[in-house]
Amino acid sequence: MPTIRSPRRIPDPRRSRRLPAGPSIVVVGDLVLDVVLAPGIDLERGTDVPGRVRLRQGGSATTTARWLGRLGSRSSLVCAVGRDAIGRSLVAVVAGDGVQVRAVRVAGAPTGRIGVLVEPDGERSFIQDRGAALRLRPEDLKVEWFAGADAVHLPAYSLLDQPLGLAGMAATRLAREAGALVTVDLSSTAPLLAKGRRTALKLLEEARPDLVFATRDESRALVGSKRDDEGLIDVSPIAVVKRGRKGATVLVRDGKRVRRFEVATSPIRAADTTGAGDAFSAGFLHGWLDARRRGAAPTAALQRGAVAGNRAALRHLSTAPAELPLG
Repeated sequence: MPTIRSPRRIPDPRRSRRLPAGPSIVVVGDLVLDVVLAPGIDLERGTDVPGRVRLRQGGSATTTARWLGRLGSRSSLVCAVGRDAIGRSLVAVVAGDGVQVRAVRVAGAPTGRIGVLVEPDGERSFIQDRGAALRLRPEDLKVEWFAGADAVHLPAYSLLDQPLGLAGMAATRLAREAGALVTVDLSSTAPLLAKGRRTALKLLEEARPDLVFATRDESRALVGSKRDDEGLIDVSPIAVVKRGRKGATVLVRDGKRVRRFEVATSPIRAADTTGAGDAFSAGFLHGWLDARRRGAAPTAALQRGAVAGNRAALRHLSTAPAELPLG
């Protein structure tokens, strides 16, 4: 069974102020336009209802990268967009949060678009038209983009459809060659399990993540409800289960045992939870990796990560997302 790798160096805490500001994290994946439909009342078939329609930056990878930038990490995003106005606007907005955007411009494919239907109770449904976002290829990746990284993060979307999936797997290899950790967010049950649980597990086995994020539903779908969330430890030596209003559960392999601890959060009522899980992942990665770099004990670093993840998610839910400026 794999074990979590140690940092490349354990700094002297007395000299921590000399560390570069924030950990360096490369995120590989989707930069898309979200077309958000939020009806004010339940939909009625064959007629119209009042509500809101918004154009926003979307993509699990991009939302994570933006929050990493806001939190002080040295964040970079590797993605693909179309040669169009939407792609240019998205890149500019993301770069505005301090993210170094490595955007491959794809000819003949539009920048990806996702339709997001937000029901009055906050539940979301998605229609995917990922376009250029799926056209990132292994040969587009450059070794220097990964040099000095503390971690490379991928939503599971970046391991599935081709050629993006091949690029995502290539990124995990470049990460290890650079001495970086690999983290994966399972992201969404249906795409991950489209070809069956066995195929999904084999894919994750090949990616060999050092840490995996999942919601409880994603965890149960992948490893089976009878095994509870501890089955995720067969996928990765560290698993973080995001529980929304209930906080997070962190599972760590310790020899033949599994250590488990819970980190609570402050519940908040939100009309739209889109991106909150990605903000949590960003906060966790920033807090965890920063604590590791400063020499914190492994369990303490994970606890700091979980607390930082909950705080980032609360900030996300408390902040009205800005509409994408076009033109």
